[in-house]
Amino acid sequence: MKKNFNFVICALVIAAAFGLSFVVIKGSNSALIIVRTEAGLVSGVKNTTGDITAFKGIPFAAPPVGDLRWKAPHPVTHWTGVKKCGAFGPSPMQAKPTAFMVYTSEFLIPEKPISEDCLYLNVWTGAKSKAEKRPVFVWIYGGGFTSGGSACSIYDGEEMAKKGVIFVSINYRVGVFGFFAHPELTKESKGKASGNYGLLDQIAALQWVKNNIAAFGGDPTRVTIGGQSAGSMSVNALVASPLTKGLIKGAIAESGSFTINNPLLPAVTLVAAEAAGEKVAAKAGATTLSELRAMSAEDAFKKLSGRYSPIVDGYVLPVAIPDIFAQNKENHVPVITGWNGEEFGSGPVKKEDFIKQAQQQYGADADKFLSYFPAGTDEQATASAGKLSRDMVFALSGYNWANIQSAYADAPIYVYNFNRKIPASPDFVKYGAFHTGEVCYVLDNLKFLNNRPFGKTDHDLAAMASDYWVNFIKTGNPNGRGLPAWPKYTSNTNLVKVFDAESKTEKLSDKDALDFLLNKVGN
Repeated sequence: MKKNFNFVICALVIAAAFGLSFVVIKGSNSALIIVRTEAGLVSGVKNTTGDITAFKGIPFAAPPVGDLRWKAPHPVTHWTGVKKCGAFGPSPMQAKPTAFMVYTSEFLIPEKPISEDCLYLNVWTGAKSKAEKRPVFVWIYGGGFTSGGSACSIYDGEEMAKKGVIFVSINYRVGVFGFFAHPELTKESKGKASGNYGLLDQIAALQWVKNNIAAFGGDPTRVTIGGQSAGSMSVNALVASPLTKGLIKGAIAESGSFTINNPLLPAVTLVAAEAAGEKVAAKAGATTLSELRAMSAEDAFKKLSGRYSPIVDGYVLPVAIPDIFAQNKENHVPVITGWNGEEFGSGPVKKEDFIKQAQQQYGADADKFLSYFPAGTDEQATASAGKLSRDMVFALSGYNWANIQSAYADAPIYVYNFNRKIPASPDFVKYGAFHTGEVCYVLDNLKFLNNRPFGKTDHDLAAMASDYWVNFIKTGNPNGRGLPAWPKYTSNTNLVKVFDAESKTEKLSDKDALDFLLNKVGN
């Protein structure tokens, strides 16, 4: 043990003397890599095949606890020695993860640890030196802005790293800890805004990547952000925000964005969010910030519960995201976006109820609506209700984003529909191409899903889809050698890549229905 310890010290001294970022220390059972970050040295652990090293639980900001609760992320305190980064940091404060519907444990955070001290990220790299300058992919999880974390097994970055990218997954604050606004919080902040702490965490993580990823063999000038569901909406918000200028070169948004004025996903103003914050604080018996910050994390989670999501705060988001896009003020970066065949689907619906609701909502245009969403039988009405839910919450905003961005010569957009009905037990097969189901394919992580009867079709699809994602991360274009062509989307051709048992390129099948809805919702 003493001999190995002395060897480590010698290696670190040599590394410091020659300005090296990597130190490979081989022991009897494994190989360890030590990397120098701005805050100090971190060690990672190699995989079983020795080609990828994972660094898990690297702090990218100070713990947002005590006086730092509901503040923008503060810098990490520097440490001495080597920080072992072999395990995920705590997931953000949220309810205990519980399996539901099709979402078994692979889609959920671990039961422990869960903590307000959650600002950690993870890096998977196959680079042998910083000179390699590999492209970087930063993954942002979903969870409705109230749950989720980077430790979910389907977000593992090893397979993507094997394909030549540096894979980074990050944590951010969710729920009341990530999106609580209050007039006193606004008053004390430098940006004179409050409530978007979760987005500020994401931006701080991107700043960490810019300052540190070169030491892991990454290229800080080639960073693509990606995410699903609330993570996809976060990607959209980061593309829109002026605070990310120079931090991102591409974006992948899977099922979700804020590009339309959708009544189902209304933009929350700072004034409204502050008023809601005052109300929930008063109900909890807290009248000052010191009282709010003195609450335990558990009490704050319970007593300040409510609906929380990103806010048009005048700082992270100067105006509503549809207005940012309408003014052409978003970051012009290449984009992949799309949605799944079923997403959440629908519970049983009676045809009479569906028709009545259509008549009430669309009046003289009800027959036109019902031509796109027919309800001749209860079964047909149920299918149409699921399709309508998918379109209103996910497809419509993605379609609108595609139409807006297709006009930009400097920032192409590529659109997909993921329609593969994931093999499942009889209890789950009814969910089809469900919300989040594409993640294990595009990250090539089918191996993490338990008791799913995947076959060659699924493994081939995962290999192809992840290749498209990797090509896009590397070049801003998903196309590459050996892959069927994926044309960029234009409002004239409306071509999308359909991922299914037989993948193909075809015209967007729901274009007319989406045009009808977009005209009704407004953009």
